[in-house]
Amino acid sequence: MDANTIWLIVGFLGQGLFSARFLVQWLASERQKKSVIPVMFWYFSILGGSTLLIYSIHKQDPVFIAGQAGGLLIYARNLYFVIRHAKQERTAGN
Repeated sequence: MDANTIWLIVGFLGQGLFSARFLVQWLASERQKKSVIPVMFWYFSILGGSTLLIYSIHKQDPVFIAGQAGGLLIYARNLYFVIRHAKQERTAGN
């Protein structure tokens, strides 16, 4: 397997992880019969976005790099809020 094939696999893996977040969100919403964003949505966003960022850096695509890097900041911040809120609820419950 040559380097180009490996990088294509990395790119498709990142896209698959990133796309899986929508499946996770859709299934969670269907279960609850309302629109929700489960915590796994943010984990898939970070995993897929990180993989796509690595791929875009390899491809030296500044538009793709800026988009993925900016998105990662938002995904990480949202995950921080989720974790902080859960921690506050545990502390308040004790």
